[in-house]
Amino acid sequence: MPPIIPENITVHLGRPSANAQNVTLPFPEYIKNVASSEIYPTWPESAIRANIYAQISFALNRIYTEFYRSQGYDFDITNSTANDQSFIYGRDIFENISLIVDDIFDSYVRRQGSIEPLFTAYCDGIEVQCNGLSQWGTVTLAERGLTPYQILTNYYGNNIDIVTNVPVGDIEESVPLSPLRLGSIGSDVQRIQVQLNRISANYPAIPKIYPVNGIFDESTEEAVREFQRIFSLTDDGIVGRGTWYRIQYIYTAVKRLASLDSEGLTLSESSTQYPEELSIGSVGIGVRVLQYFLRYIANFNPNVPTLTADGQFGPATEEAVRAFQTEYGLPVTGVVNEPTWDSIYNVYLSLVASIPLEYREGRIIPFPGTTLVRGSSGESVVLLQEYLNYIAQTYTDIPSVTVDGQFGPATENAVRAFQEVFALTGPEGVVGANLWDSITNVYEDLYYGNRAAEGQYPGYTVP
Repeated sequence: MPPIIPENITVHLGRPSANAQNVTLPFPEYIKNVASSEIYPTWPESAIRANIYAQISFALNRIYTEFYRSQGYDFDITNSTANDQSFIYGRDIFENISLIVDDIFDSYVRRQGSIEPLFTAYCDGIEVQCNGLSQWGTVTLAERGLTPYQILTNYYGNNIDIVTNVPVGDIEESVPLSPLRLGSIGSDVQRIQVQLNRISANYPAIPKIYPVNGIFDESTEEAVREFQRIFSLTDDGIVGRGTWYRIQYIYTAVKRLASLDSEGLTLSESSTQYPEELSIGSVGIGVRVLQYFLRYIANFNPNVPTLTADGQFGPATEEAVRAFQTEYGLPVTGVVNEPTWDSIYNVYLSLVASIPLEYREGRIIPFPGTTLVRGSSGESVVLLQEYLNYIAQTYTDIPSVTVDGQFGPATENAVRAFQEVFALTGPEGVVGANLWDSITNVYEDLYYGNRAAEGQYPGYTVP
């Protein structure tokens, strides 16, 4: 169903998992608040309009994909800038921004050929760099005479449209009124058939459903059961509220992961980009990252053999590559060219996407998929800071940091200190897959080394 502009939006005043207040307000008033919080009213009008289009599309994408509601939350978006857009409850609104929002709030950006509002990532472009719109960069482009559409294409590509005069109305939850089960028919059944088939490209244990005809038959039931097993749901083959929203969430994740671009870093800065063709005899950081991804995938797909991440592309690595290529429908060559690398990376990311990025003591989260550098922010940085702080209790040459989700100078210094203490080579202060693996391995060793089993001597006198 094509998107509509919601009459209201519910905002969570904190990080997603924080115990914080929810506020519900008219959608245009939310956008006015965000725009007044994110940009300056003195900017050229073309820059202001381009930013507001991006802010509208960002919010609509969260609503249209049910990003938070599909995870069980009772809100549409947060005001945490580590996750979403800045929203300051009760703030004053700039008059010219208010007028512009009133003019264009019923518009959004989308890719040509798609109905989904584009996830219009953006950042300020000065303190934080990102693969999206630069807020301050829009000012320069507007001063050069570019229109709002031209400014947006500069950041998101030429294959975008601005959809205007979008209807406004109530948005209801997408979950069907009655659970879907063997014998159900209709468009909701067809929707989950299409989505499960797409998800199965990343999770091949889920059998393909054929035909996709809106009839909940035995093949649909088996695909639902396997999905439920993979994501730790009750495997009853029935699509109730929990299974419905989990399918929506994973479907959205794998679609987005399949089209991810790199962060614009060079190979010396990032260990996730395609390095070069890898085959028998190859050595180095690219091979180690490949082995790390394959080793993690092997935990979920038993047909991909596990291997050691030693940076040497030998027969075991070639065997794992061939197995992966067989499982995911690639030419079986044992050579990692760019399509194979991209497929391995996207499958790895889709698996990681199913894990909540929440720190709990003793819990190890695999590399989140995006290289962390100075200026990065979000839950991945929170995890990194928690791991480093725990390690710093033992290795006092590593300074502790404030856990705020912001990769600033202090976090960069702690990362550099970790690299120095453990004599690790690579870009200093940059956390890619290999360094993340080293940090979590040290954390895991220290955490479980400090835990005494029942009846085990703890190393000190027990009162």
